[in-house]
Amino acid sequence: MLRFFLCITAVSLTINALADTTPADNTGSKRPQQPNIVYLLLDDAGYGDLSCYGQTKFSTPNIDRLANQGMRFTDHYSGSTVCAPTRCSLMTGLHTGHTYVRGNREVKPEGQAPMPADITTIPRLLKKVGYKTGAFGKWGLGAPGSTSDPANHFDLFYGYNCQREAHSYYPTHLWRNREKIPLDGQTHTADLIMDQALEFVKANRNSPFFLFLPVTIPHAAMHSTEEYRKPFEEKFSQFADKVGRYANTETKNPIAAFAGMMTQVDDHVGQLMNLLEELKLDDNTLVMISSDNGPHREGGHDPIFFDSNGPLRGHKRDLYEGGVRAPLIARWPNKIPAATISNHLSAHWDLLPTVCELAGAAAPEQTDGISLVQELTGNSELQKNHDYLYWEFYEQGGKRAARFGDWKAVQRNLNNQDEPAIEIYHLPSDIGEETDVSNAHPDQVELARQIFSDAHTPSPFWVFGKQQNRR
Repeated sequence: MLRFFLCITAVSLTINALADTTPADNTGSKRPQQPNIVYLLLDDAGYGDLSCYGQTKFSTPNIDRLANQGMRFTDHYSGSTVCAPTRCSLMTGLHTGHTYVRGNREVKPEGQAPMPADITTIPRLLKKVGYKTGAFGKWGLGAPGSTSDPANHFDLFYGYNCQREAHSYYPTHLWRNREKIPLDGQTHTADLIMDQALEFVKANRNSPFFLFLPVTIPHAAMHSTEEYRKPFEEKFSQFADKVGRYANTETKNPIAAFAGMMTQVDDHVGQLMNLLEELKLDDNTLVMISSDNGPHREGGHDPIFFDSNGPLRGHKRDLYEGGVRAPLIARWPNKIPAATISNHLSAHWDLLPTVCELAGAAAPEQTDGISLVQELTGNSELQKNHDYLYWEFYEQGGKRAARFGDWKAVQRNLNNQDEPAIEIYHLPSDIGEETDVSNAHPDQVELARQIFSDAHTPSPFWVFGKQQNRR
């Protein structure tokens, strides 16, 4: 009975903590206020690419300030190890065993293969309960004019529709909803896109809003403006002769460019937070920052020099920890306890049920996510846990992986073998996944095999190679 009373008391405190002091209607009754929600998704930033996660070659003071004022997650994971499936997982609340998009599929002349017209996404759910929705950055989930053009999901989209076009920070055009905005090919788009995002906040200050910021930094090509690159050219002068090549462009000293890019996006975070404070929206705005996958190795970027994946094995396109473990910072004054660190096991597909709970929107029954509201608000004893996290990926021979408790399973070469070996790692004692202990733990191998079977729903578009041959 005492345990029941304590649980009920904790739930009541959570609800009261989230409640507005303004009457909801003419009866004078109170109701929880809908918070503004800002979600910034870095592009190819590694687990160690923020100074609050250990980066020492440059600093990210504005992002660090959010971590100091909120919660920093140590065991958070991206939806996938490349761009499009991560974004699909994030928007739909499904892992890549269930998502419609499980890899990068190009559409010519511009864009990626679309999602179905009736697919359920975060902006569509939030619009039903009165939110204004805006996305600024890179979409990658449906070509211009397709069934999942971003304008079919958000009230306002501004940025790159196509991932391939986003390989250059100096494009000839961007998109504003369905309008093609011509550019001169000499304008760096990072400031341009952030300026539009800030205008969206100003325009919607009087209504709840969902601001999705899938920025392109620090994806290759390594294009940094002179303002941000120059200080690091002096600091990293030993790389003056190094040339990075990517997407038909060349970048001198891409090491300096990467540090400049990360400094620029950190400044953008500072601009956004200053605006929220200026508009007196700060106290009612949840700000979250993550990355879409592990660090890339393209265009001359050197993740080894920057220790971009920290102690983790692997990079972008790997399903080892370095490819899928991601930073997550969440800050909401007086709601999320300041300067806290969470080791709760979570993933991008948790965002959908989390924001639905906060906004008072009905989450779909078909979701792999679990709301993080209890963890965020300091009630970790009431937070529900995942039985496992799961990923599958069809490039580089085909691979899948699962995290369950302290254990990690990785299976590779699915396109070439019928039953490839399952590797098992004990993460608390081997965070770098250096020692495969599958022979010593056959029970964990069998558990992983069962998870792989249970987590996968067949898709006509995503079939591992040996299965493809049997069709």
